[in-house]
Amino acid sequence: MLRYIGKRLMYGFLVILGVVTLVFFLFNILPGDPARMMLGQRADAESIEIIKHDLGMDKPIGTQYLGYLNDLAPISLHNNSDKDSYWFLDPEKYAPCTTLIKLGSTSLVLKAPYLRRSYQTKRKVNEVIATAFPQTAVLALTAMAFALIVGILLGIFSALHKGSWIDRLTLLLSTMGMSLPSFFAAILIAWFFAYVLADWTHLNMFGNLYEVDDYGCGEHISLRNLILPALTLGIRPLAVLVELTKSSMLEALSQDYIRTARAKGMSRSRLIFKHALRNAMNPIVTSASGWLAGLLAGAVFVEYVFDWKGMGVVIVDGLEKYDFPVVMGAILFICILLVLINIIVDILYGLLDPRVRLN
Repeated sequence: MLRYIGKRLMYGFLVILGVVTLVFFLFNILPGDPARMMLGQRADAESIEIIKHDLGMDKPIGTQYLGYLNDLAPISLHNNSDKDSYWFLDPEKYAPCTTLIKLGSTSLVLKAPYLRRSYQTKRKVNEVIATAFPQTAVLALTAMAFALIVGILLGIFSALHKGSWIDRLTLLLSTMGMSLPSFFAAILIAWFFAYVLADWTHLNMFGNLYEVDDYGCGEHISLRNLILPALTLGIRPLAVLVELTKSSMLEALSQDYIRTARAKGMSRSRLIFKHALRNAMNPIVTSASGWLAGLLAGAVFVEYVFDWKGMGVVIVDGLEKYDFPVVMGAILFICILLVLINIIVDILYGLLDPRVRLN
């Protein structure tokens, strides 16, 4: 088991390193001058050169890459004497940090990953992500809860009425839900429920989880702004879970122990929910865990359409303003999150089924 976990951790590390390398070189060959964006179009050449030196952009691309890896690593080199070295581009970037080993002027320090600073707001990217990610997490968890509850109930209902018009209608809606692009569904739902039916729904086309109180009492949570983006984001996993629940339930209901329990006079509700559904939940839970990871990473278009202040808005705004550190940091954070979720799921598979450890 330890060897299996070690292999998964090594694969995850290689994936993260590959993404870091790809993202760094991709964004460093894109057009745009960060120094000029920070100072404005009327900045003089001397000021631009000073900013480039502070950002380490006057160094070779290979040296910049090593400095970026050193910034991201939790255990990094810190050189106090040579401020022109590639691991000392920002004197305050490692604060707070813990010195592990000190050899002359070079120290090995333990710190949080440093994702640089925003070109536009000068805020640390870590702080930008810490502000935006909870909004995305609330949206993704709400959408997943909606998809699980409605999807499982519709799947059970469809399995119990196999071949009926209800089953065919559920199949049609599920197919439409799986094939409908998220950005189009977001626009359509926002227009219909927040514009056409606004007098009945009282829902906003745009909004955030927190709203400023009109009476000067500060911010308060507005759950109605969560309804439409969560509904939109949950459509695709809902469609998948309906069909998956239906097929799993049909397989469970055809087992001998179900027929035996039915012959003994067990009630229909207990037979379905306690026995059949319980044994049909394994593939549903597996699919739900994968979809949750996808929702955390793939809410970009939905958040942008509804102006939900999550990771999606941060990424799109960063691309529009050429704020590369923010975009790079957000992409790397999502990548690390997906890798960690996949590693946890693989470890759980290894614990539940010893045969998986042989792969």
